[in-house]
Amino acid sequence: MTARIVGTGSYVPEQMVTNEELSQIVETNDEWIQTRTGIRSRHIATDRGTSEIAAEAARRALEDSGIPAEEIDVILVATSTPEKHFPSCACEVQAELGASRAAAFDISAACSGFVFALNVMYAFVKAGVYRTGLVIGADVLSKITDWSDRGTCVLFGDGAGAAVLRADELGIRHSVLGADGSKKDVLSCLSRSNGNVWMNKAPEMGYMTMDGQEVFKFAVKKVPECIRQLLQESGVREDEIRYFILHQANVRILDSVAKRLKQPLEKFPVNMDRYGNTSGASIPLLLDECNRKGMLQKGDKLVLAGFGAGLTWGAVLLEW
Repeated sequence: MTARIVGTGSYVPEQMVTNEELSQIVETNDEWIQTRTGIRSRHIATDRGTSEIAAEAARRALEDSGIPAEEIDVILVATSTPEKHFPSCACEVQAELGASRAAAFDISAACSGFVFALNVMYAFVKAGVYRTGLVIGADVLSKITDWSDRGTCVLFGDGAGAAVLRADELGIRHSVLGADGSKKDVLSCLSRSNGNVWMNKAPEMGYMTMDGQEVFKFAVKKVPECIRQLLQESGVREDEIRYFILHQANVRILDSVAKRLKQPLEKFPVNMDRYGNTSGASIPLLLDECNRKGMLQKGDKLVLAGFGAGLTWGAVLLEW
């Protein structure tokens, strides 16, 4: 028995910001951004928080699956940008959906978060703990973005994606996860610092910081390595994979991964041009688009792979 995706959903905020609009607040231009990243626009939350956009994506996934919220056993939310330290974003989503019998908790693995959450749900089902789950990736990165730093602010956007999984004979076949905490400072964001009354200083909040070159070098090496390991351990060839649904960070990373795997670019769907890097939402948002466009057929083999702060990485092989 394994966990099978039986419904998908996604949501992005209404406010869209183009490269031209960004050029009015930071020294950049459309050509500079597109040639280096492949991004043309992104969506920015102005009136909804992480739990709200997560709940909206979840509603759409539940509708697609035909499964009512009351039947959900567990809700997992992969996010780096919850509105509160506690309660968890997952608990807030549970309340929004009325999924009163579901356990709920968050997973923090940055842009790899959705893949990590899928693996947790896969383990729950294989162990017989739960049969039906809701896995969500959601981030409002705009609130931790330094909008004066053109090296980061041009990259990120806000959004949410969700998948409903149920115990079945067909579905997730294998997964690979990893982390390298020694590279923790390559991509990071300070939480609220300690400023208690004995320290005689005010607490501080940080913005996201990134060594772009180091992240790029890490991604183009680790992602294909991770995918090869996944397929070798599964006894599946690269040419058997219908689509590689990868984290949408930079089009040049996708190009490099495709070349290293010796697979055509047509097998690597892209939507970062319209959404930018949405962190934990990136993979489920793209998966939902592929699903709703009718690109996925029963039995198709898919690889979902992500990488991000931590540094973390992971990949999942599944049959649709």
